Amino acid sequence: MATVDARPSTRERVAGIAHDILAAFESGELPEVLAQLFIHRKVEVASRYWTWTNRLIALRRGHVYAAGFRQWKEIGRSVKKGEHALHILAPRIARAREDDEERGVKEGDSITLGFLAVPVFGYFQTEGEPLAGVEDEPEFLDRLPLVEVARAWGLSVSLYSIEDAPDRLGFFTPGRGIALGTENLSTWAHELVHAADHRLGNLVARSLVAEVVAEFGGAILLECLGYRSESDRGGAFAYLRRHCEEKKRSLLGVCTELLDRTCGCITLLLDEAEKLAVPTVGVEYASAPVAIGIAV
Repeated sequence: MATVDARPSTRERVAGIAHDILAAFESGELPEVLAQLFIHRKVEVASRYWTWTNRLIALRRGHVYAAGFRQWKEIGRSVKKGEHALHILAPRIARAREDDEERGVKEGDSITLGFLAVPVFGYFQTEGEPLAGVEDEPEFLDRLPLVEVARAWGLSVSLYSIEDAPDRLGFFTPGRGIALGTENLSTWAHELVHAADHRLGNLVARSLVAEVVAEFGGAILLECLGYRSESDRGGAFAYLRRHCEEKKRSLLGVCTELLDRTCGCITLLLDEAEKLAVPTVGVEYASAPVAIGIAV
């Protein structure tokens, strides 16, 4: 008689952990949101001195460090062949020729006439001399759970100073990479789930639903990997509550509706890790699937 493997599948194990988190939502047993350990880095590159708006433009396109073509040349790097520039805004400055009381301008004052689109390139679009402080990224990055999966998907993983984008803890840019502004596993897991969601073809546009999937999925992923204390259930709950308030939906109803998409992301990440023979630290999955209205 053939032996039947009674062990639950990855998807079943993921669903079991998801159910445990849903139960925590229902019972109110939610831990406090984790304190953030922000990253403060001062890498000498042109983008460090840009306006907040221009830094954010670069970050949203996956470039933590950026500079103009000639600026890269000055520090021993050159733009790779075939790379396309992104554009930031530079003011057109002139001197006032006469006093203008209505505008509060005096003759000789600097005035802004408008803005110009200036082409710049990100660090990973260049090659040459290493940029001090970047090539020796902290060991923190190499210790991130499943970082090998992100890199196998062709995504760069880097850090940026939270001062560059004080309203964002992390970024995922399709086709480019993940940038972190905090040494916090819940932020990493959130962005990694975005990457998986995009790879599955679901992340067509950023929306509150996508954020719910990323935050809920991040909590599930960390618990799958044994990082229960790092799993930010409180953050997941905040996203879910906001979404439910906007859509006038029940919390558990939305969770169940998004569970298949969320578990699909986690299953993809764990399956990819298995293919790459990536060790999963302290993994203890739920022992059996739980019936929660989805196919597992």
